[in-house]
Amino acid sequence: MNGSYSGDPFGSRSRGPGAGWSGAGLWDAMEQLKDVFEQRVGTRMGRGDVRAAVLALLAEQPMHGYQIIHEIEERSHGVWKPSPGSVYPTLQMLADEGLITAEESGGRKTYSLTDAGREETEQSKDRSAPWETPGKRDAASATAIPKAGAQLAQAAAQVASTGSPEQVTEAVAVLDEARRRLYSILAQG
Repeated sequence: MNGSYSGDPFGSRSRGPGAGWSGAGLWDAMEQLKDVFEQRVGTRMGRGDVRAAVLALLAEQPMHGYQIIHEIEERSHGVWKPSPGSVYPTLQMLADEGLITAEESGGRKTYSLTDAGREETEQSKDRSAPWETPGKRDAASATAIPKAGAQLAQAAAQVASTGSPEQVTEAVAVLDEARRRLYSILAQG
């Protein structure tokens, strides 16, 4: 895929209802649409944000690395999921700084704050956690529509690949009505 976006991801201007749909074509269109949304919303965070997020979570309770990753993803509503390649080096750096300790139990290291770590988090308690900053909150809200659109496209692809001609025609009418209603929401504002 070349990453370009034609403005008509489902090719509805060039095809009639249900004409020429292939499951692969619809999936390609979904991928193109997803790429456009990801470019607008973005999911990368700075190294300092990972550090601040880890400290904020460990201030609440001891956790292991994958718990930290999962918590950040949950609290950012799926907008930000740091990779193990950013979390584990950060944990090592914090341990080297004497801000956290690691205790191995059941084959997993559980990290907790030291007194110095608690002191540092206490000093920064007035700052919001990285997943709570206004830009991140807006990004979390912005992902709701792309996720819903992707789910809608998956359902449409299923109808296109397994539905009868009558079901495809009915699905196209539903999709056309959804598009009209979305534009009417904008017209109200």
